[in-house]
Amino acid sequence: MAQDEDLRARRVDLPAPTAWPVILAFGLTLVGAGLLTSIAVSAVGGLLALAAAVGWFRDVLPIEHHESVPVEHEVEVLVTARPEVARMRAAPEGQRTRIPVEIYPVSAGIKGGIAGSAAMAVIAMLYGLIAHASVWYPINLLAAIVFANALQLPMSYLTSFHPVLLLVATLLHLVTSVLVGLLYGVTLPMFPRHPILWGGFVAPVLWCGLLYPTLGIINPLLAQRIDWKWFAASQIAFGTVAGLIVAHQSRIRTRQFLPFAERAGIEAPGIMEERNDRSERS
Repeated sequence: MAQDEDLRARRVDLPAPTAWPVILAFGLTLVGAGLLTSIAVSAVGGLLALAAAVGWFRDVLPIEHHESVPVEHEVEVLVTARPEVARMRAAPEGQRTRIPVEIYPVSAGIKGGIAGSAAMAVIAMLYGLIAHASVWYPINLLAAIVFANALQLPMSYLTSFHPVLLLVATLLHLVTSVLVGLLYGVTLPMFPRHPILWGGFVAPVLWCGLLYPTLGIINPLLAQRIDWKWFAASQIAFGTVAGLIVAHQSRIRTRQFLPFAERAGIEAPGIMEERNDRSERS
């Protein structure tokens, strides 16, 4: 009797392994694949999923199946080569510092996006004048993202003035530029060295490299109309101007240095006064 109790003490009950979850996932995958191929594939998948669900339920209901696994009790000896614990010497506030410590305000990203959009528009219209003798060509080409049938019209249509296309292109250009400017405002503090290089060259080159092979699949007609050298030049102009504007804005400290009560929005009189007095003394 004592021997049986000793054997039971050296074993542990674990949930029994089962393959039904894998079969259920495979069946559901076949159900989805059949929507694109054949209804027979969905039927087979449905049968597999049903059988797996029943089998899985029988493994856990009404009583969960277990298996007994032997356990070896071993005492692990921890050995370290460091005689002392390394401690970080920092001020109390610096122990939980998150990077970046300072960020640009939202207004910096908006200013950079608007300024970059103006620089990009100048390069685009210069391309229209040189290549097609019309400043309206790049504008109409941008609006063609919304009006896809405009790309199938003759060149005379794309080089002429259209108020609706101008309005759509302006809205697209401004909204996209402001969003990218906000992105620059968020990311540039993470690159303290050479922010103009990252914003004015690396980011535009990566964006052009991503768009060049994919645009032919997304919109082949638009890919044929774009002059990629001028497109890259306009992106670099945008990135350079937006990066310059954002990088020259005054940074603000993140809220991580504020007391928890103030960050949580709890009214705690005296916190700001005490903090201001402390900073003035230092």
